[in-house]
Amino acid sequence: MRTRLAIKTHALLEGFFPERRLFLRSDSETRFIRLRPETQAIAFTGVSLLVGWTTIATAVLLMDSIGAGNFREQARREQITYQQRLNALSGERDTRAAEALAAQDRFNAALRQISVMQTELLQSETRRRELETGIDVIQATLRDTMKARQDVSDRLASLQDSIEGGVPLAAAGHDDGQVGILSDALARTAEERDKVVADAQLALVRAAEMEAEIELMEEKNDRIFRQLEEAMTVSVKPLDRMFEKAGMDPDRILGQVRKGYSGQGGPLTPLSFSTRGEQPTEDMMRANRILNQMDRLNMYRIAAQKAPFASPLKDAFRFTSGFGYRWGRLHAGTDFAAPHGTAIYATADGVVTHAGWSSGYGRLVKIQHEFGIETRYAHQSKIRVKVGQRVSRGDRIGDMGNTGRSTGTHLHYEVRVGGKPVNPMTYIKAANDVF
Repeated sequence: MRTRLAIKTHALLEGFFPERRLFLRSDSETRFIRLRPETQAIAFTGVSLLVGWTTIATAVLLMDSIGAGNFREQARREQITYQQRLNALSGERDTRAAEALAAQDRFNAALRQISVMQTELLQSETRRRELETGIDVIQATLRDTMKARQDVSDRLASLQDSIEGGVPLAAAGHDDGQVGILSDALARTAEERDKVVADAQLALVRAAEMEAEIELMEEKNDRIFRQLEEAMTVSVKPLDRMFEKAGMDPDRILGQVRKGYSGQGGPLTPLSFSTRGEQPTEDMMRANRILNQMDRLNMYRIAAQKAPFASPLKDAFRFTSGFGYRWGRLHAGTDFAAPHGTAIYATADGVVTHAGWSSGYGRLVKIQHEFGIETRYAHQSKIRVKVGQRVSRGDRIGDMGNTGRSTGTHLHYEVRVGGKPVNPMTYIKAANDVF
């Protein structure tokens, strides 16, 4: 059975591949190689497979090359788009920084204006009290003058009655000299009366002028009060929103600042314009409300220096990675990319608690701030502070580098509250409308 199958197969292959002989001739002899149908079929199959594999491999390589070219072109376009977006973000950041500086200048100018207005207000209040005292003195003088006038009038009437009567004088034996003396006394009394009347009229005119001056001063005070109240509202409201956006209770923060404050320009004491135990006036209450707002503004100024409401970089940079989860792991900070050696600055007042190498962070600086806040500055090429050193916002603490687990030169910046990482951009963005 197997022999017949082999015979049929041989006959079939011989129809396609007849037996051939390959002659090899040399100088002395001639040889030949017989190519049977089976051998030719195997060779043909091998060659066909080789040609087919070569064709398919060439097509695959060609398609891969075309696809790789398209991918590179697409990647190049995406890179250009990404670079343009980074440039736009950098420009927007520079614009925001310029606006923040302008807002800081306006804020400082408003504080200076408020200080001048407060001085004018106190001077105006002192002048008003002096005028009120002057009016009291004038009124007392006027009462005394009116009383003296009444006395003179009574004496004048008595003398006139004596002269017109004539009888008492004759009965008493008065001569012409006594009548002359009486006439002189009467004239002097009339002059005194006229002088008293003139003094009284002058006092009334002066009192009216002082009342008009007091009224003008009260209007000026009211205008100054309104300007101060508006300035306080414009200055304090953004600070309230800044702390609230950062997730910090303004009242609690200000309470902590007051509790630990020791320095100049601190809490302002209420005004007291009276030492007689009188009820406070409306102006006194308004002034105390403004002083409370100024005290709150001053406490905000101190608190803002102690919280990281600033960017750790002042030179041009670009954001390369934000806060959040990446591939299932928490990226606990924000990455800023800039040239190697770019200066890094403290974002708030505090004390350096770590300045050295720390595993994946590389060269790391940790700063402990008020309110349980800690900031971290990682991957530095050079550290410029020491443990225990007290730093202020804006102090240079190191240079940007590529130490630790890092794929390129950048700063990894973290903010931790109570040991837990929070998004640093919450603080930076919260201060954009203020600083």
